[in-house]
Amino acid sequence: MGKIKAVLWDIDGTLLDFQVAEQYAIRACFEKLGLGECSDEMLRDYIRINAGYWRRLEKGELTKPQVLVGRFEEFFERYGIDAAAALAFNEEYQVRLGDTICFCDNALETVRALKGRALQYAVTNGTKTAQERKLEKSGLNGLLEGVFISEIIGIEKPMKGFFERVFQEIGYFRKDEMMIVGDSLTSDIQGGNNAGIVTCWYNPAGEKSPADLRIDYEIKDIKEVVTIVG
Repeated sequence: MGKIKAVLWDIDGTLLDFQVAEQYAIRACFEKLGLGECSDEMLRDYIRINAGYWRRLEKGELTKPQVLVGRFEEFFERYGIDAAAALAFNEEYQVRLGDTICFCDNALETVRALKGRALQYAVTNGTKTAQERKLEKSGLNGLLEGVFISEIIGIEKPMKGFFERVFQEIGYFRKDEMMIVGDSLTSDIQGGNNAGIVTCWYNPAGEKSPADLRIDYEIKDIKEVVTIVG
């Protein structure tokens, strides 16, 4: 394995704490659209529904628009809310996701520490609206060399085509010189496997690693990436 010269960062759940932003955004949208209170139980139910939709997206079973609206339609129907509100809710939700910036532990310090030591890029399945607001408000857009958003590319992680577009844009590196860092096994690590690049699984909860994926590095603290890059 060669020296890592390019790091591909996942954003949500890796650099930024998505759960904090998600909970704020959902409740803010409930209030703005006059849908009443969103309880903790409802939030937990939505998170479960949402995760299922994103897994189906990663498998190619759903399109991004089907995910973004369908998850809220199912969620609203479960709680007796008019599912017709799902489209407007999602549009507002994408904006509100960029309101709250909370870095994962040591994430900002690590990106800063790697500046000048390796090229750094964001690779994300999040929407253009949400991710561009997050990157600007967090200051990450000034630290990263580039951002690759699946909505703009037209292909989702973990598909090989997504990474081929990334490779075309950033120029030539040997695949053993490129590393993806992310918390999602199905999106980031599977994507790294599909693309043939080095994988680093951010696993702060210490979950059991699967036997069917190649995980080159497994870390509990983002700052470990600095040592890996060297």
